[in-house]
Amino acid sequence: MSIESEELGEGHSPAAWSAVVIMLLAITIGTVAFFLDVPWIVWASVVLLVIGFLTGVVMARAGYGVGGSRYTPKEH
Repeated sequence: MSIESEELGEGHSPAAWSAVVIMLLAITIGTVAFFLDVPWIVWASVVLLVIGFLTGVVMARAGYGVGGSRYTPKEH
């Protein structure tokens, strides 16, 4: 038996992708800076991590999140 369910598409929006890419970049930079013992870059990467989160929130509220007015999901 197969149960058909509607996929919500969570995480497949421009807001989610933008936030995740920025936050992954911040974590990568912070990890390298921690390894090289450069504290100011570690703290700068923490700030970039917060900026990435806020980017996702702002874009979602602007309509680029799942179910937003400017988001159109692609057909698979």
